[in-house]
Amino acid sequence: MPAYNSAETIRDSIASVIYQSYPHWRLYIIDDASSDNTAEIVHSFCEPRLEYIRQERNGGVAKARNVGIKRANGIYIAFLDSDDIWELDKLQQQLVWLENGFDIVCSNYGVFDTDPKKLFTVRTYPEKLDFSTMLRGNCVGNLTGIYNQQRLGKIFQKSCGHEDYIMWLELIRRTDKVCCVQRLLARYRRGGNSLSSNKVKAAIWQWKIYRQHLKIGIFSSLYYWLYYVVTAIRRSLIFRFEK
Repeated sequence: MPAYNSAETIRDSIASVIYQSYPHWRLYIIDDASSDNTAEIVHSFCEPRLEYIRQERNGGVAKARNVGIKRANGIYIAFLDSDDIWELDKLQQQLVWLENGFDIVCSNYGVFDTDPKKLFTVRTYPEKLDFSTMLRGNCVGNLTGIYNQQRLGKIFQKSCGHEDYIMWLELIRRTDKVCCVQRLLARYRRGGNSLSSNKVKAAIWQWKIYRQHLKIGIFSSLYYWLYYVVTAIRRSLIFRFEK
């Protein structure tokens, strides 16, 4: 769990992990040089399964997550940002699939503004996922993803705007045992800075992922990029309608 000036939201995020029905977890909170009372809130939890790691300099979310990835030594690695929430049976539900041979498991998730109980949409994805499907757009919400690091190894995130997407692409390249649980197992807090200019930046990042990171040919990149753009526009229109 990367955290930067997360005092307003991190308490609920931590609680959603502590009260998981599955008890055998360890939560690494990487404080990315916060200047508010994030640390005080974290330390208010008397929880031995929680490990707080303070970064002296702010390095961004990818570097903060990488500190946690490096530290984690369990069979599985999962992710949760400091403003998002897991459903209380999130890990238990996913472990059923992991223990039945799947290497990567994600799920559908809800989206909210300020009140987690008031969802304005639910993001749903196909149950069966593969590399080609992922190239059309990220089907693994980072707050829902969990993978077997003993079988796939550690993949560290790159600071590029879509750092989690590249990580999941690289992981899915290593296995065909991937599934999306067809249940809402997490809740994503939508930020208030999702301006159209950010949509343009996201589209540029997506193009660079195809061409620079994955080294995909120009015509295939164009096909996947256009699919991504159309999907993003469609979701934006649905969001405005539901609001």
